[in-house]
Amino acid sequence: MARGPRRSTRGCARRRWRASSATSSRRRGRFAFHRFGPFLALYRAAIISFQVAKLTVWHFVLQDVRKRAEKFRETLIRLGPFYIKLGQALSTRPDILPSAYCRELSKLQDQIPPFPTRVAIKSIESQLGSPISELFVDISREPIAAASLGQVYKAHLHTGELVAVKVQRPGMTVSLTLDALLFDMIGGQLKRFAKARKDLLGAVNEMVRHMFDEIDYILEARNAERFATLYSNSASAEGKSRRGTAVKVPKIYWKYTRKAVLTMEWIDGIKLTDTDRINEVRLDRKRLIDQGLYCSLRQLLEEGFFHADPHPGNLVVTLDGSLAYFDFGMMGDIPRHYRVGLIQVLVHYVNRDSLSLANDFHSLGFIPDGTDLQSVADALSTSFSARSRQSNDFQVIESAYPFVIGRLLADPNPDMRKILRELLIRNDGSIRWNRLERLIAAISEESSESTNETASDPGAKSSEAPGWKSFDMRSVVAATEDLLCFIFSDKGWRVRVFLIQDILKASDAFQEEAFPCIFEAQETMETPDPESAVITRLVNGFHSIRQAVRSAPEVWTAMLIRMLLRREVHKFLFDVFTAFAIHSRSKVPEKFWLCLSRFLHYLEKQQELQDSSNIQ
Repeated sequence: MARGPRRSTRGCARRRWRASSATSSRRRGRFAFHRFGPFLALYRAAIISFQVAKLTVWHFVLQDVRKRAEKFRETLIRLGPFYIKLGQALSTRPDILPSAYCRELSKLQDQIPPFPTRVAIKSIESQLGSPISELFVDISREPIAAASLGQVYKAHLHTGELVAVKVQRPGMTVSLTLDALLFDMIGGQLKRFAKARKDLLGAVNEMVRHMFDEIDYILEARNAERFATLYSNSASAEGKSRRGTAVKVPKIYWKYTRKAVLTMEWIDGIKLTDTDRINEVRLDRKRLIDQGLYCSLRQLLEEGFFHADPHPGNLVVTLDGSLAYFDFGMMGDIPRHYRVGLIQVLVHYVNRDSLSLANDFHSLGFIPDGTDLQSVADALSTSFSARSRQSNDFQVIESAYPFVIGRLLADPNPDMRKILRELLIRNDGSIRWNRLERLIAAISEESSESTNETASDPGAKSSEAPGWKSFDMRSVVAATEDLLCFIFSDKGWRVRVFLIQDILKASDAFQEEAFPCIFEAQETMETPDPESAVITRLVNGFHSIRQAVRSAPEVWTAMLIRMLLRREVHKFLFDVFTAFAIHSRSKVPEKFWLCLSRFLHYLEKQQELQDSSNIQ
């Protein structure tokens, strides 16, 4: 009994000595850097200059763009982590580099030369203050994956959990500091060699701002837990979300995590680019795309906390169809006013409102001050007329549309209500009836599915995450009431004028479709256009409204009672009745004589047919 504590005391003393030694080493390293910084900078500049000079020679020697791209990638690897990270970021930017360079640089996402395992083990022991055998039952002899700033080992904890141990490359702080300062010296030459289409230096400077956060693994662990809290779902026992998107984030083991070592849950998965393997395990690729788009939209438009480096090496799909995210070193936060601005961009894009889009781009900072917004609007208008509806950009916008509608209905803030009005009401006050019909039909369809699910599974939890096209009915009712209050307010007078005109037009069309035999002989009747079949549209619309009301009758009833008690509604109903009376007074005589004339014509024609048959 007495020996155990002594061993523990010796172990604690050994760990304290190691931690003290690590602290002393870091202090000596900082001292050496400050003392020999200029010499290190010159030495590093010489290495970079030599590699850039070689790259320049290859630029004149090689004519094949693919071989140039290969030399470009090899040079970035030789230059080290900073430039590897640069290549990874640029591999997803075909707007900056030619496609051949993007394809070649994409190899940097998972084909990085590792550093020696003995160095990694020494770093783990130094950071955690214990021998590797006391920390893990076993650890892989070679890294499972190597990245630009670190590499990952597979290990088992003494408690049995399978974990991934991420170890930072040695000397990252000094290396990144030097390379960030020296990049301006050779950035222009790299831009010329790669034939960059945009400001390469500007893109790199944006990346450098986040790169120093990436080498702080404690910050990355906090980011992972925050991301999991916001987006990870586990609504069912199998780990799948029935009506949401299943997102997995590795669990963080804080006991084995330090600034340069990160220990997290091991998650097996398939790369999204491995289509053969995805087909082999029979995963629904369309559903995976929807899941990824839905999670991305939530990050960008709802919560604002987003994964800023979602390349194929950081995003995999598990065998149960969940999306697993890794590497939370590079994250971003979007302020609320920018999120609202992005939603407004999507709505104006759907409305094909080019001038409003130009103003949106200016307010979001995409267009600098002093730009002629009218010329931008004209260019956007031209692109709308020339763009095919089958283009990928348009398909992404259309896929995002249901989510945007859900956000507009759920968020009661005035700015979101204004965007909802812009979606359904034109600038002149007329109502976009086709869009309103589709929205009502979508709400009705979702409410019907929800009712069926509840009936088939009464024990289902109501607190599950909202799905891709789900609508909270209380939010729908609240948005409807706000929209009606606007229409009946002083600001909505133009909408009321158009609404009364549309009611009268619908009444006329209804009469002509409901009683066609009065106006035209049956043999000369034209087949009505399905798009303008008023009766069908009215019936479908009332059916959709009825279905939506059935899902929450008490909420809808309370809202309708509140609206019917408003004086503005009484006045509008009186205006509708008056307009209908005046319209009918002028229409009834005309309709009467028209009907009488056609009826007499019909009798005359029938008489002629009878006479001709008698003669025969």
